[in-house]
Amino acid sequence: MRNILGIRNYDYLEFYVGSAKVVAYWFARALGMQVTAYKGPETLHRDRCSYLIESENLKIVITGALKPSTSEIYSFLGLHGDGVKRWSVEVDDVQKTFDYAVLHGAVPIIFPTKLEDKNGYVDHSAIKLYDDTELVFINRDNFKGIFMPGFEKPVQKIEISSEDTALKGIDHIVGNVRINQMAQTADYFNNALDFETFIDFGPGDISTKYSALLSKVVRSKDNLIKNPINEPFKGMFKSQIEEFIEQYHGTGVQHIAIETDDILKTIASLRKNGVEFLEIPDTYYDLMREKNPDIVENIDDLQRLGILMDFEGDGYLLQLFTKPIFDRPTFFFEFIQRRGKSEGFGQGNFQALFESIELDQEKRGNLK
Repeated sequence: MRNILGIRNYDYLEFYVGSAKVVAYWFARALGMQVTAYKGPETLHRDRCSYLIESENLKIVITGALKPSTSEIYSFLGLHGDGVKRWSVEVDDVQKTFDYAVLHGAVPIIFPTKLEDKNGYVDHSAIKLYDDTELVFINRDNFKGIFMPGFEKPVQKIEISSEDTALKGIDHIVGNVRINQMAQTADYFNNALDFETFIDFGPGDISTKYSALLSKVVRSKDNLIKNPINEPFKGMFKSQIEEFIEQYHGTGVQHIAIETDDILKTIASLRKNGVEFLEIPDTYYDLMREKNPDIVENIDDLQRLGILMDFEGDGYLLQLFTKPIFDRPTFFFEFIQRRGKSEGFGQGNFQALFESIELDQEKRGNLK
């Protein structure tokens, strides 16, 4: 089934951070990506600098402020810390998509605008998501330059040596909201973007001995765009979603799932590059061996690298989650490989995953 808004795919992510150069270099080194474009004073942009890092279809923009007058960035950082400011989808017709979204309840942030330079123009617009996050609609059909107007090749050649991680693109983007906001947020996606609710995890579906959460997954009807939405649910102790809301001081993007065709290579390379992952207990793999699953991978290799596995639909998925990337325990990455027709999100792994997250919460003093 096609999507009626002409959404082609995920496009780019943009992070607002305290030091763009430092974070961009860390992302490139740790994730095995390349710095391919830059915007800043040398390209006549005096208030901010941005680095574009890429790997195949994965585009990440790292942006920091250069002047105190850049209030948009400083106000975001002061409240939320480093985090995802916006994510985008490429569309056939920015005006058409924007008009449909606003007509069906979306809150406009940027009205359709042409960004131009000698290489042509890019159409873009944006609507509100969560508290301070934006969803951007973008079309580059009439642009022949690097990424977007204002970006040029890095002023100095940036050579970063790291292990190849074989990252492909975005699989899904997860947002966290407050109690009683999940259904409202799902309706916002479904109405504004003609999405549908694909999965609905209710009370008791996602819980441990100490904490629980609720989750809905909304997606475009052709399954190109997938967005889980989580909210806290009453438990004995504080859930990871409550910790996020407290530490982030609001709602926003909790994690980005990045797809790979070879998760064994990806995780091995990421570990060599210094990425820290949640720790999975050995008992998880003992239980996996008892089930004797029909999989391509060797369970010993999965255990050595700490990779989780779950059968869902006509296939299975392999996944692993990093520890929080920034100073606040808010944002992290997931790396995922789908085999067959797996369309789920690893429900069978939730118990082991959330117990591991709770161990980290306890170390930070944020569990109770």
